[in-house]
Amino acid sequence: MAKRLAYLGPAGTFTETAALRYDSQAQLLPFFSIAAVAAAVDAGMAEEGVVPIENSLEGSVTDTLDLLIHESRLVIRHELVIPIEHCLLVKPGVAVEEVKVVYSHPQALGQCRRFIERCFPKAQVLAALSTAAAVEEMLQSQHPAAAIAPSRAAELYGAEILARGIQDHPSNTTRFVVLAHQDHSPTGRDKTSLCFSFGEDRPGLLYSVMGEFARRNINLVKVESRPNKESLGRYIFLIDLEGHREDPTVKEALAGVQAEASMVKVLGSYPRYVGQ
Repeated sequence: MAKRLAYLGPAGTFTETAALRYDSQAQLLPFFSIAAVAAAVDAGMAEEGVVPIENSLEGSVTDTLDLLIHESRLVIRHELVIPIEHCLLVKPGVAVEEVKVVYSHPQALGQCRRFIERCFPKAQVLAALSTAAAVEEMLQSQHPAAAIAPSRAAELYGAEILARGIQDHPSNTTRFVVLAHQDHSPTGRDKTSLCFSFGEDRPGLLYSVMGEFARRNINLVKVESRPNKESLGRYIFLIDLEGHREDPTVKEALAGVQAEASMVKVLGSYPRYVGQ
């Protein structure tokens, strides 16, 4: 029986492309929000779920981070990175000078910000739940409209492509993660994601935590922070590091972090993505 794989849909999104690349034989189940993808996996409707977590132009996908930190017991089992080429889609017969409204997902709108400002300075820009949903809304619009979406969406929904590669930087890429109930066993070439916060605020706390990794020569590939959603000025710190949580040096470092922090949550250990 094919694996059931939930993803941020509908069909035609970049997340669908990532899901197909991850497991082309899986039964793909589209959901209309990142939270819904996680809920489907959590409830057993799907074995795994694919969601975006980071873009090279717009940074982290905060919905995914907040889900992992605050709302879900799921963990990261895999990661993959795909190039993102945005296209300008219209209803067949609509000319570019007629466009009054531009639809897309907020991440896509951000990745094409300069293109929109140059080409459609007077157009109304509207956010959609996904790039594919933007195409559906564009096709149903009462006004001449365009959508920013993958070329696959044009094939699926019968739209016309007016322009390709409209993202603000040609090397635009998005990192996707596969969510599951358990993370991956060690492979020897792994990455671990975790978050932590402090119950008090005093000088040197973050420095002490970073020292746990530096003293053990553990490379940190990403460090960022998110508001803790409880009080202004208090943050949750997120780290991606090289190594698996079961590696002896990583395990020692995590124990040191737990001694300093009031909350530590490992978001998963998984094979590091190697470009194809």
